[in-house]
Amino acid sequence: MKNQQSIDALKESVLNHNAVTPAEHFERVVNLVKVLRSECPWDRKQTPESLAHLLLEESYELVHAIDAGDDSELKKELGDLLLHVCFQALLADEAGKFTFIDVFEALCHKLISRHPHVFGDVKADTEEEVLGNWENLKMKEGRTSLLDGVPKAMSELLRAYRVQKKVAGVGFDWPSDEGVLDKLTEEIGELRNAASKEEREEEFGDLLFTIVNYSRFIDTNPEDALRKATNKFMDRFRKVEESVLSSGRSWQEFSADELDELWNEAKKGC
Repeated sequence: MKNQQSIDALKESVLNHNAVTPAEHFERVVNLVKVLRSECPWDRKQTPESLAHLLLEESYELVHAIDAGDDSELKKELGDLLLHVCFQALLADEAGKFTFIDVFEALCHKLISRHPHVFGDVKADTEEEVLGNWENLKMKEGRTSLLDGVPKAMSELLRAYRVQKKVAGVGFDWPSDEGVLDKLTEEIGELRNAASKEEREEEFGDLLFTIVNYSRFIDTNPEDALRKATNKFMDRFRKVEESVLSSGRSWQEFSADELDELWNEAKKGC
């Protein structure tokens, strides 16, 4: 009965709130998640593992809103991501692992300790110096390898980028982009000469890895670049699709040259 009274009180505070400050609004969100965890059959069933894929989906939807420049959707997607952060923290609290306060304290401690050029007397005037200090500090925290902490759940394109940035932070890198371009030419040649399916797969992987390496030298995140290229292709293909559908003919009735002409027309528009 006491627990139900507590939940009823949380419901009341959620529905009839007078939150003004960010802290008060955040407390309302936390209380809302607690109410849902207690009262909703779906929420009661969830575990950290069952929510993991939804957290990834929400992250992708957030990125989509950023790409679209849609502030209304961005606001909603940030809220959805915050919901999952609160949910994961609540589940940990229920299991006696850690609390919301522990999360906040861990975050502040990490950011302060890893920014000695802001909160201490370490000098770091460039981004490269900041990243170098960051990696050195992480090693002092007990990691046995620079590559510890690279998430396996990342897309492989982004994981390759993260690995390369980490090793570059300690000087294990190409001296210039010319060396990477030469390596690209070499990898393309090796792919052309690959004799078996296994060799082609290996050489293709090496080629992709080198392309990702080059992206750092032109200050481009490969995940962002590929996503934008894919979106551009989709926009152009939809225009081709519209032309085909409006013609009354089927795809099979169009020659390769005709489709190529429609594609070139679509490229003019986007």
